[in-house]
Amino acid sequence: MKTLRDYQYRIGQEASDKLKELKIAYIVSEVRTGKTLMALEACLKYGANNVLFLTKKKAISSIESDYIEFGYQIFFKLTVVNDEQMHNLPTDFDVVIHDEHHRFGAYPKMGVATKLFKEKFSHLPMIFLSGTPTPESHSQIFHQFHVSKHSPFKHKNFYKWAKNFVNIKDKHLGYAIVKDYSDANKRLIEPIIEPYLIRFTQKEAGFKTSVNEHVLHVDIDEKTKRLIKRLEQDRVIEGKDEVILADTGVKLMQKLHQMYSGTVKFESGNAKVLDYSKANFIRERFKGSKIAIFYKFKAELRALQDTFGTSLCEDLETFNTSYKNFAGQFISAREGISLKEADYLVFYNIDFSAVSYFQAIDRLTTMERLTNDVFWIFSNGGIEDKIYKSVKAKKDYTLAYFKKDYGVKIQTENYSRI
Repeated sequence: MKTLRDYQYRIGQEASDKLKELKIAYIVSEVRTGKTLMALEACLKYGANNVLFLTKKKAISSIESDYIEFGYQIFFKLTVVNDEQMHNLPTDFDVVIHDEHHRFGAYPKMGVATKLFKEKFSHLPMIFLSGTPTPESHSQIFHQFHVSKHSPFKHKNFYKWAKNFVNIKDKHLGYAIVKDYSDANKRLIEPIIEPYLIRFTQKEAGFKTSVNEHVLHVDIDEKTKRLIKRLEQDRVIEGKDEVILADTGVKLMQKLHQMYSGTVKFESGNAKVLDYSKANFIRERFKGSKIAIFYKFKAELRALQDTFGTSLCEDLETFNTSYKNFAGQFISAREGISLKEADYLVFYNIDFSAVSYFQAIDRLTTMERLTNDVFWIFSNGGIEDKIYKSVKAKKDYTLAYFKKDYGVKIQTENYSRI
């Protein structure tokens, strides 16, 4: 049977103490420090008999393995499911653990899953897990605590809370003026939530690993370049059966994001692989290595499957127990999974989100691994370099940045046909 690290035992005890006193323990610990084990140890010390662990689908098998390998099945029953299965669950658990809890941070309105979680489990002691509880704004913290009837914030809803904790501004969108609730008062909020938090870093855990990023550039097909240039100029390309439409700044940004990596989603909703340059480059560049690949759009997965064939899998267990390469979508694979079995981490495309960037590049990290090599595959002259510069500086790549980079002024009068 495997044993915990000393700090995991200690944090498990601290979280148990908070559950007994406050009914909420929020473990804020950096990736690969073992938040799952800290939470399971807390449940053991708390004396739970029946525990619910809500996570992402790809992380379920890893959590179940930890539960068995570290011997917790002797002490309590554990139910591990993804958030989407929440509606099927009973409510008679002793403790509920919610993984990547910052997912409940949407504001000003509560998300559907957050609302259901509150309705079913607000009475239960809760353990929250996250490396980044408020990646964009401290306004994200309210609903994360509001799911519990033991929240330190007793306000009825976000709007009433915001009157005390947010500098509310008017935001001009061109077509309307809306309220901007992002400027939360960190100095007021943090002393209130601090008693519930347990913070821990990789450095405190003894990690000596480093992430080495490499940016590799690929020439995409001339036909793809011509289509991109035409779309930038005319904002629409009409084919025999499909239309590529970019009549707004957001649409143009999305289409260029897709096309520079070789795919496109048509106005009909259908998608197509236009260019296999990136997929072919990855296959040849990393031949003989075991790699994990992150993609952004579904059609990019199709390009990888067409190129790699049966040597590619999407299942983490298959990846860990075979010589196959792994393909994971940014949002679903950036959190809660370890890709430590990979020689290298390869990014087919890049996400607009700074959170995605920082979470994804750490997927290889373990305490024993000293060096992690991460490769970004960008098209020559493409949008990816601009996105990379932004997210690496901890800033989401937004429409405002895009318009500045491309001098975008949307015109819909001119049309071009394929």
